[in-house]
Amino acid sequence: MKVQLIADSGSTKAEWCLLGARETGRYRTTGISPYFLNAAQIKELLEKELLPQLPPDVQIDEVHYYGTGCLQRKSVEIVESALKAVWPVAAIEVNHDLMGAARGLCGKEPGIASILGTGSNSCYFDGKTIQKNNPGLGYVLGDEGSGAYLGKKLLQYYLYNSFDEELKARFDAQYNTNHEEILENVYRRPLPNRYLASFAQFLGENRGHFIVENILEDSLNEFFFSHIYKYTESWTHPLHFTGSIAWHFQDILNELCELYELQMGRILRSPMDGLMAYHQ
Repeated sequence: MKVQLIADSGSTKAEWCLLGARETGRYRTTGISPYFLNAAQIKELLEKELLPQLPPDVQIDEVHYYGTGCLQRKSVEIVESALKAVWPVAAIEVNHDLMGAARGLCGKEPGIASILGTGSNSCYFDGKTIQKNNPGLGYVLGDEGSGAYLGKKLLQYYLYNSFDEELKARFDAQYNTNHEEILENVYRRPLPNRYLASFAQFLGENRGHFIVENILEDSLNEFFFSHIYKYTESWTHPLHFTGSIAWHFQDILNELCELYELQMGRILRSPMDGLMAYHQ
């Protein structure tokens, strides 16, 4: 049996699964994005964070990598180069994380596959290939419904003084930040999308407050309007979701599907379980 290493990487964290070895397992590392890291930096990350977790004598035959940003050929080449440097004799397959979501969620059946994590994306998958993909515009222009989008909306409310006294007190007690520090992190420091997405936790911890519920419902509804509605297949095929935002706020996704009379499919925190079955 071939030893396969499967990766599902967002920009914040990556999950790895080893199949076919005497010691199989699942591992986590920092996320990998070719938008922010070059091949040498990715190689260094793998050597520091992943290799120490793997069985020392394992020989990897195949690497199936699904990652954010791996749509353009230049980005794919960056990741391929890093993987090849770490596992020079392995067969390397690099796909966009949307293909990983589609295979993990839909298997070999048609459906709408959506990612709602730090960023967001969606597609219509016919069971073999991605037939339609509404363009992902990143956290500045798009990413509706994502953690970064939710965090951006939350900070807008805070900086525009739209919180009531109770919610403002909770926010100040938890983060002890200010206008200048927020803008510094968003506009001048690295990885602003992760910084924005980190505030989604506050929304999850304050469910029931009317401002929090408004932010969540409006943001996820914008994802439906800007993305799900663009696929005519969404009326006849199930909608599947993966990612931390989808997992934690699945009650709102279910309510939106019921409101718009759409068929809810699977909601997975990570597509890895599905990817393991797909590759086995």
